[in-house]
Amino acid sequence: MGKDEKRIMIPQTFKEVIDLGDGREISIETGKLAKQAHGSVVVQSGKCMLLCTVVSNYKQSDVDFLPLTVDYREKFAAAGRYPGGFFKREARPSDGEVLTMRLVDRVLRPLFPKDYHAETQVMIQLMSHDEEVMPDAMAGLAASAAIQLSDLPFECAISEVRVGRVDGQFIINPTFEQLEASDIDMVIGASADSVMMVEGEMSEISEEEMVEAIKFAHDAIKLQCEAQIKLAEAFGKKEVREYEPESSDETLAKKIHEMAYEKVYQVAKAGSSKKERSEAFSNIKEEIKATFTEEELEEYGDLISRYYHKAEKEAVRNLTLDEGLRLDGRKTTDIRPIWCEIDYLPSVHGSSIFTRGETQALATVTLGTSRDANIIDMPSFEGEERFYLHYNFPPFSTGEARPIRGTSRREVGHGNLAQRALKKMVPEDCPYTVRVVSEVLESNGSSSMATVCAGTMALMDAGVQLKKPVSGIAMGLITDTETGKFAVLSDILGDEDHLGDMDFKVTGTEDGITACQMDIKVKGLSYEILTKALMQAHDGRMHILKHLTDTIAEPREEVKPHAPKMVTRIIPNEYIGALIGKGGEVIQELQKTTKTTIVINEDPVTEEGIVEILGTDQDGIDAVLAKIDALMFKPVVGSVYEVKVIKVLDFGAVVEYLDAPGNEVLLHVSELAWERTDNVTDVLNLGDTLDVKYFGLDPRTKKEKVSRKALLTKPEGYKERPPRSNDDRRGGNRGGNRDNRGGNRDNRGSRDRRNDD
Repeated sequence: MGKDEKRIMIPQTFKEVIDLGDGREISIETGKLAKQAHGSVVVQSGKCMLLCTVVSNYKQSDVDFLPLTVDYREKFAAAGRYPGGFFKREARPSDGEVLTMRLVDRVLRPLFPKDYHAETQVMIQLMSHDEEVMPDAMAGLAASAAIQLSDLPFECAISEVRVGRVDGQFIINPTFEQLEASDIDMVIGASADSVMMVEGEMSEISEEEMVEAIKFAHDAIKLQCEAQIKLAEAFGKKEVREYEPESSDETLAKKIHEMAYEKVYQVAKAGSSKKERSEAFSNIKEEIKATFTEEELEEYGDLISRYYHKAEKEAVRNLTLDEGLRLDGRKTTDIRPIWCEIDYLPSVHGSSIFTRGETQALATVTLGTSRDANIIDMPSFEGEERFYLHYNFPPFSTGEARPIRGTSRREVGHGNLAQRALKKMVPEDCPYTVRVVSEVLESNGSSSMATVCAGTMALMDAGVQLKKPVSGIAMGLITDTETGKFAVLSDILGDEDHLGDMDFKVTGTEDGITACQMDIKVKGLSYEILTKALMQAHDGRMHILKHLTDTIAEPREEVKPHAPKMVTRIIPNEYIGALIGKGGEVIQELQKTTKTTIVINEDPVTEEGIVEILGTDQDGIDAVLAKIDALMFKPVVGSVYEVKVIKVLDFGAVVEYLDAPGNEVLLHVSELAWERTDNVTDVLNLGDTLDVKYFGLDPRTKKEKVSRKALLTKPEGYKERPPRSNDDRRGGNRGGNRDNRGGNRDNRGSRDRRNDD
């Protein structure tokens, strides 16, 4: 090779293919892109391509947790589109992207060592979009595959899949079209051995059907985990990096356990409130720290805190496993006291308060037009939501003071879960855009489920005709792998969420499950325990549902007097222009005078206009409807209509149809009466109302003809004037003209003679 020749280095790539069935497959490839990352893969299905990279610092961070960031972004170029808005650049992540980040994070985080605290970033980017492929279903697979190719300490390969069910048949990673027809939309995350995460929405399915769907997904995930392992072996699995582990002192751990365990156990057994319990635990910790010198605290302070919390967790768990008691004194199946109230806020369209123990949510409902829909503009999906729910979790709800930095990922996720729980119970023919907002005012366990309950009552209070009320409950699990003991906890506290092995939220109606979210922290959870948890959750949901229906049994028949009423009218597209008017003058004036909001949408399928009329005053709505009726009014030949005289002319009167104001027609003087009418005012005056018969277009004048005399009795002996023939008309005219012309000639002759003289 000459010195001027350039060597072209073709990168070696490694690839594994996963068969999804039905001719679909997923490929995982590495070696071509982003090679400076600690691990990188391209996951492809059809034309959909995800690039995933993982990087982790080699130095441990000075924190006591894993600073893991999972970032998922969809590039608009992937779909051949420009970002919307003024700035033509991708900016903050959309809610859809945030939800995908959470799905991946919840499965990855538990699999890193507890003492691994290095800054770690997983980035997943949609680089090419396929309209038949939902990219979020492959994000977990991409993240795990990239980690498997790195030197990061990570327990095992995982993956995530979406499960749908169409016509009774389960489908892995369904297309958008298949998902529209599906009664299940669930994303399941798991390793080859254990299910770790479940989230989704359903059309009132049974607990047994849900377990069946999870099993089906797990079988597919096992194949995807196997493919990752094969790819890593072919690529050359790196040695796991060494990192500085947390310091430990078994002697100190034993000492702290002996000092703390029994005291904590007795406090936990007392069944006190959250505040009292927290103060008591804090006092025990301070008593233990007081037994050490300042030098020992400076050297071992972090270890003392860690070992104390370990002893506290063990004591609380054992109390439940051994005695069936919980921190607040309840048994495992007990639900905390509940009180509810509706119509609390006088000015909103619908409101409710749901309080369960020390958790409280205040929900409001706002009704609007299609103009108020939530627009979704993502590279992988464009559309709008006519029902949406927003969840707010202010710091005072947990007795904290901290700055508010916008909407958190947690708030987005909890709001989405509550929205999915309720949305299928909103009727398809609901004319309104409906926004629910949940303000969490107190929190000690499952504020998202309180949001579902408060949202149900607020919707019913607003007059939204829910198909069925929905309730929700958060379940927990405590297990002892050595003894085989386990306890399923209904309506968990915040503390039980942190120290337990499962956080399982499930919502539904009396007939089935509508949504769920599950995070499992223990390996190898059996389907037997999962089924027991679901059935216990069903009993809890029914208990809570009764409190909701005791507060408000049925949706209000009508919206509240101060809430806007919505009327929808369909009109042919040809009338839309007339309703809008030149430059919008007609519709703007109509909205101003009637105090309504009018929205016009065109249906491209039916080629009709959908007119939405929103207003609090029924008279105003009726005025708009009357205007629309007037625009579309077409009189029928042979029909009789009541009209009003709005103008009097020499040759007749202009009349307006009373049923269609603004529609005018000329009533000719000859059609007023059978007798000859010399003056119109002999028969009619301005403002008179009368009946006329419609004859359609007059063949002679080509104008619409109406008649009053056609409705009157013909006078006795009345004789029609014989119509003149065309020849008579032409002859008479010619004779008259000739006479005139003759006279003119005679006159001219006289002038000529005078001129001769």
